Amino acid sequence: QVQLVESGGGLVQPGGSLRLSCAASQNIFSIASIDWFRQAPGKQREFIARITSGGRTYYADSVKGRFTISSDNTKNTVNLQMNILRPEDTAVYYCHSSTGDWGQGTQVTVSS
Repeated sequence: QVQLVESGGGLVQPGGSLRLSCAASQNIFSIASIDWFRQAPGKQREFIARITSGGRTYYADSVKGRFTISSDNTKNTVNLQMNILRPEDTAVYYCHSSTGDWGQGTQVTVSS
């Protein structure tokens, strides 16, 4: 079981940026992949981005070109840099590992 703890959420104006972090309880090299998901009120949880232990990245079309996923192996964290944020990006953002574990989520609100 991997413990995942998200941080970095908050309130930001449209067009702004936020950086989310997901801290894992074990060496992320040992985890095949770590994803970011999000869930807006009244909507299903949706996939946002993935990074594999080999460094390959994948993105949902809705965030491609605006969000960047990266890993810091020295800190066992996976980060999500979110730029050009839109009101429709408002959601709770979750970290998920290929072991099937989820973090508790961090709220991101994009509003003027």
